Amino acid sequence: MTPPRFTADAMLARLARWLRVLGHDTRLDPQLPDDALVRLADQEQRILLTRDRLLLRELRPRQALEIVHDAPLQQLAQVVAALQLPAPAELFTRCTVCNTLLSPPLSREERDGLLPPDVRDLPGPARSCPGCGRVYWPGSHARRMREALARALPGWLP
Repeated sequence: MTPPRFTADAMLARLARWLRVLGHDTRLDPQLPDDALVRLADQEQRILLTRDRLLLRELRPRQALEIVHDAPLQQLAQVVAALQLPAPAELFTRCTVCNTLLSPPLSREERDGLLPPDVRDLPGPARSCPGCGRVYWPGSHARRMREALARALPGWLP
C-alpha cells in the first residue's frame, strides 16, 4: 500500500512539520490561493488537510480531511486516527522545512565536516537534506520531539 501524501493549508504549517517528522510527504505552500491549493492537491492525488470549512464546501477537493483541533499534536493524532496511519519504522527521514527525503546516514568523515564539534559523537544517525542543505542529528531537540509524539500518540510508536 502506498503511504498517503498530504497538502496542508497555510493554517496547518506546524501539523505539516509533524507529519514530515513521521516521514510523510507533506506539501505546504502558504502563498497559494485556495483554488490553486485544491487543484494541486487533486492533480497530485494528495489528501488536503484544512481547517477551512468554506474551502471544503465551495471548492470540494477530491480527498480532504477537516482538521478540528487547535494544537498541532492533537491535529496529528486526529490525522493518524482518521486515516489509520501505521507507525513509521523510523522518524526523522524527511526534512521538516522543505519536505525532501534526507540523505542516508552520514559517514564519520561527513559528520566531522558538517556537525558542530559538541554533537559529533552523539549516538544515532546524522543526515543532511539534499534540498536545502540543513543537517539533522539526534540531539536533545529530537529526544523532546519523540517524547511529545509518545504523549500525543500513546502506544503508537514502536
